[in-house]
Amino acid sequence: MVEMQTNEDGVMNYFELLLQNQIFINAVIGWFCAQILKTITHLIVYKKLVWERLIGDGGMPSAHSATVCSLATTIFINVGPDSTEFAIAAILAIIVMHDACGVRLETGKQAQILNEMIEMFNNMSDKSISPEEKLKEFVGHTKLQVFMGALLGIAIAILLG
Repeated sequence: MVEMQTNEDGVMNYFELLLQNQIFINAVIGWFCAQILKTITHLIVYKKLVWERLIGDGGMPSAHSATVCSLATTIFINVGPDSTEFAIAAILAIIVMHDACGVRLETGKQAQILNEMIEMFNNMSDKSISPEEKLKEFVGHTKLQVFMGALLGIAIAILLG
């Protein structure tokens, strides 16, 4: 159990404690690295810099997978494979990765088809839908994107401990 630190006014400084938490930091770094790589990958593939990729869902590699795998691996390293914390993190990682390449991938495919249908209807009528009203198509991941995100998260946890 972590002893709570207080400042000169007797107030606990939760933010400082959070920034000292290696498990939390590694998970955040996993997410951040994946988002940077996702933006670069999108730039290379589509020859267009899209800043939304820095915070958006979908794409290569999966930031969801990188985050939960960094979390689970750091817990494995620091707390052990027989810990309750690792069991929770591992199950969470499995659920998140399964969801990313299952339900969320299908949702993205459906959004793409619906957006195409809306565009077709817009071309046949006087009304049009603004780009802000279109459905998000980048919401899920392929199995390769999930796998690469998982590898990234595991590598970050091993490198940073």
